[in-house]
Amino acid sequence: MKKIVYTLFALMLLLACKDTTDDGPIVNEDAGQDPIEGVRLVFPFEDTLCNEGINPTPTESTVFFEWDPNNNAQVYTLTIENLASGNTVQYETEDFIFPLTIERAVAFRWFVTYNFQGETKESAVWNFYNAGPGIQSYPPFSAELIAPSMAQIIPTTTSVVLEWLGSDVDGDIVSYDLHFGTDNPPELVTTDITATQIAVTVVPGTIYYWQIVTKDAEGNSSESGVFQFRVLD
Repeated sequence: MKKIVYTLFALMLLLACKDTTDDGPIVNEDAGQDPIEGVRLVFPFEDTLCNEGINPTPTESTVFFEWDPNNNAQVYTLTIENLASGNTVQYETEDFIFPLTIERAVAFRWFVTYNFQGETKESAVWNFYNAGPGIQSYPPFSAELIAPSMAQIIPTTTSVVLEWLGSDVDGDIVSYDLHFGTDNPPELVTTDITATQIAVTVVPGTIYYWQIVTKDAEGNSSESGVFQFRVLD
């Protein structure tokens, strides 16, 4: 079944969604990868603009998601998040190429998992934009909040370092705004941060919420989700 799907994909590749650069990243099939460490994502490429897929309409196109097969995986779970709406959907498949019709002019985040001996193995997490008609500039991807992680419990302290990761198809991120506090949604406390981490003062025995707004040179912006963490007494 996998060979049949792969053959069909190869025939449709010229029409399918592709990176805007002439040369996409080359996957080294001989590169060593521990077979139980998850799967290696192949396409759509990370932090890139994905051109029109097959059967495009003004609002949707079909994109072929692909990853390297893993001999330990019987069933893969493909997870896709619409970064504009925050909606996340999952699909189970035995194949390693999965066609999916998605919205155009929207940013997405995706990854693949499978179960091995009762443990979930996870790929990297990649962002991409599904290109839309007539759009010349794309907002940044919503920042990926790294630390503290969602609902993390932190030992007693008076200072916590917030860390995040920003990315943009156009490569023109200029700064970040931090929303932080004990209310949800948190209030704006610091603007025009050029680093991707900042130390904040905290009070033991308190739950905090935080969010990052990413801004680019064209005046576009995007909001991350809201994370919370608790500082122990």
